[in-house]
Amino acid sequence: IEIYSLHVDCKVTSRFAHTVITSKIVNRANESREATFEVELPKTAFISNFSMSIDGKVYPGIIKEKASAQKEYDTAVSHGQSAGLVKITDRKLEHFHVSVSIAAASKVTFELTYEELLKRQLGKFELLIKVRPKQLVKHFQIDVHIFEPQGIRFLETDSTFMTNELTEALTKVQNETKARILFKPTIDQQKINPELDETLLDGDFVVRYDVKRDATAGDIQIVNGYFVHYFAPREMPVFPKNVVFIIDRSGSMAGRKIEQTRDALLKILQDLRPEDHFSFITFNSKVVEWKSSLLQATAENVASAAGFVQTLSASGGTDINRALLTAVSVLDKAERLPERSVSMIILLTDGQPTSGENNVEVIQENIQKAINGKYALFCLGFGFDVSYKFLEKMALSNGGIARRIYENADAALQLQGFYQEVATPILMKIEMQYPENAVEGLTKNNFKLFFEGSEIIVSGKISNELDLLPVEIKAQSVSESEDNLLIVSICYFFIINTVFSISAQEEDTKTLEAQALELSLRYSFVTPLTSMVVTKPAGQQQAELANKPTEAG
Repeated sequence: IEIYSLHVDCKVTSRFAHTVITSKIVNRANESREATFEVELPKTAFISNFSMSIDGKVYPGIIKEKASAQKEYDTAVSHGQSAGLVKITDRKLEHFHVSVSIAAASKVTFELTYEELLKRQLGKFELLIKVRPKQLVKHFQIDVHIFEPQGIRFLETDSTFMTNELTEALTKVQNETKARILFKPTIDQQKINPELDETLLDGDFVVRYDVKRDATAGDIQIVNGYFVHYFAPREMPVFPKNVVFIIDRSGSMAGRKIEQTRDALLKILQDLRPEDHFSFITFNSKVVEWKSSLLQATAENVASAAGFVQTLSASGGTDINRALLTAVSVLDKAERLPERSVSMIILLTDGQPTSGENNVEVIQENIQKAINGKYALFCLGFGFDVSYKFLEKMALSNGGIARRIYENADAALQLQGFYQEVATPILMKIEMQYPENAVEGLTKNNFKLFFEGSEIIVSGKISNELDLLPVEIKAQSVSESEDNLLIVSICYFFIINTVFSISAQEEDTKTLEAQALELSLRYSFVTPLTSMVVTKPAGQQQAELANKPTEAG
């Protein structure tokens, strides 16, 4: 089975990436063989098309409502393999895998399309393309086109497999608003060494960039009656933080996990700013406060905390409820904190609540009542024994986010990376306001915190012909004595893709799910509400399902 052509074509327009992977395979054997198509795609992406073409006959993937797809093809998802053709492989990727039997000398073309909105983190957008052909490919290329109407501020490529030889196969062309990156290695350039028919191409091909920003109130793009508003202020002072770290030291954290947690915390301590205040709470079936109050991040206090972190060991049960309530009370009692500062709780746990209150709904209720909108709660779930849904719901209902930490070599880096994302709050209580009578179907437009290097995106439909779209942004910054108010009227016209997101403001889940399903089917996206049915030639397993796996499983 020879892959004679593998093309990755990616077009990015205003942060929205549309990627098509085309693999052409021939069976050189004199009998039938199995041809396999495997793609690792970003978790944040949605599959929107798939087809197989065998000797000219096309077998398309058809996107249906999940329930009807499951019912129709229940045999395909027997044995509990509800992930079907798509499975989560690590913290960034999902794995799409389909195989089909093809006759001697036959050819098959696989084509997969997926789309994603690139998210700005730490000051840049990242497009990740996983490259793993597992053999030398005669016609191999990655072709990336970027169009950013705001202008491209910087652009870089990175790869885990690049050699001097392969660098020669990489070309970059860039002007004010457009860029093209072409990677087209010959068979000889792909080889590990001239004598061996083994490929160097195994790993990540990454494009990172950021856009130019002039207007303080961001950039608005309008087309076909829809608008998208990008807001990412810069060069603003950072709020001092008051952070309580809650660390699970129950028995299941013993060994590698507690070691990686110690390593990460020691680095995070070094990243605290002198004006920050912090403390630690550790818990198993007992909850222990490192100090009775928050301490300022002076060199002396940070050194003392590092000494404490090095003594962390793991044993016993998991009383998440009491640990969180203790952290809230530490922040409630805190004195002499900077007047304008951001208070947050960061919870790291690897398991279910087993001690004290262990009903997750009661815990969620207790914590929401105690926090009462005053602080942001971030939940990190270490490994796969945690109830991720529980952590995610708790974080989201308290102005934070949840993240799964994968148990592998770079777990400590994952923990540090997460902290860096939330380490620099520059705005709080952000409200993006648009004229009520002129805009409908607005996505989320109120945000508790804005972190340096990220970006807020709000989209909606303009309900009548407007010449100007006035936008009012209200937010608090550290330097303003009153609410920092930015008012601006701006209107640009640029081509954008259809926006795929839904507002969750005071509407019930059922209505939202119905809206999301309608959009998923209208624009052919595999989402948690839809499945793609992949059909095959007669005589082979007739149908398989591609579902969108979620972090919560």
